[in-house]
Amino acid sequence: MSFKSIVRELKEMKDGIGSISRRGEVEGRHWRNRTRTHIAPDVVPFDPNQQGQWANIPPELLLDIVRRVEESETSFPARTAVVFCASVCKSWREVTKEIVKTPEECGRLTFPISLKQPGPRESPIHCFIKRDRANSVYRLYFGLTPSEDESDKLLLAAKRIRRATSTDFVISLVSDDFSRASSTYVGKLRSNFLGTKFTIYDNQLPSDAAIQHRGRLRRRFSTKQVSPTVSACNYSIATVSYELNVLRTRGPRRMHCAMHSIPFSSIQEGGSAPTPTSFPQYFDEKSSPALVSKAKEPSVNSSSTVSVPSREPLVLKNKAPRWHEQLQCWCLNFKGRVTVASVKNFQLVAAVDPSHNIPAAVQETTILQFGKIGKDIFTMDYCYPLSAFQAFAICLSSFDTKPACE
Repeated sequence: MSFKSIVRELKEMKDGIGSISRRGEVEGRHWRNRTRTHIAPDVVPFDPNQQGQWANIPPELLLDIVRRVEESETSFPARTAVVFCASVCKSWREVTKEIVKTPEECGRLTFPISLKQPGPRESPIHCFIKRDRANSVYRLYFGLTPSEDESDKLLLAAKRIRRATSTDFVISLVSDDFSRASSTYVGKLRSNFLGTKFTIYDNQLPSDAAIQHRGRLRRRFSTKQVSPTVSACNYSIATVSYELNVLRTRGPRRMHCAMHSIPFSSIQEGGSAPTPTSFPQYFDEKSSPALVSKAKEPSVNSSSTVSVPSREPLVLKNKAPRWHEQLQCWCLNFKGRVTVASVKNFQLVAAVDPSHNIPAAVQETTILQFGKIGKDIFTMDYCYPLSAFQAFAICLSSFDTKPACE
């Protein structure tokens, strides 16, 4: 049987492989609706009686098949073939997870956890954001620019919720379910009253180790009203601050991002950024009653603080633009990725003290850039040590109204 025939048969397998959600619940609409994430699920329920002939393939042949699929299909929609391989059965999924590398290593997004892992070091991952003004929804897609047939692959979505003293951007893996009790919830962004300071919350620790700062641990909702299979905490992982423009002088916004979950050592030689390998542990009432009991009666309340070892966090600052005399505007070199002037446009680089002895090339590396290319369409390019989730949350802060900063 040829290689293409194997992939074709995988696509036609019973029960529609690829319609399995990240949490392991079979929901075909997740794959038929283009606004849903098209990245492979993280947990899949396996029925030994339903695996069929594909589960009995010799390990050497299976390894060769999955490796060839992974190497040949480097971008969506063709990369969905890797998704199919990961969804066949338990043995196929284990081999696929072993072969597929992190975005930092291969520069590609495959599994949902890829959105929480650092981007590549050499070249950025290109994405774009579509703003839906009517519904206050922001969708992050993979790719350089929107396609004509609107078949773009959704990565994340956020909904803006205005409150009396703040604004929340609830971030989800899908664009039609922003409930914080949902399994698709991944985090949120919250602003202060003036819109000058934002806090990024993650629904999980960014790695197996604790966050390297004294972060606040918040309950997302009353655990009595939620299934015990859902994580009930938010972890503060970063803060985004915009400087007040008291004198109302002309110029771009000035911002700083303190990435508490990323140590400064990550950009030093030999350093590394936290890389989670799976989503939070979801409690199974049948398999672990003890864990369920702990989940229903957590010992942490909404005002408690997590005590963890302290490390110097990575701080990002916006790259200073130059004033163009002929155009009479502030300019930055976005390398063709931004085409419309906007106060929202920015580039972030590491804020480095001279005592750190960081090479000039590293100091000038653009870690995140965001800018406008059309009506309600913006590009977002990010690289190591930021993840897609962190980059998206930072960009969302630019959409909130900031009269005191402009």
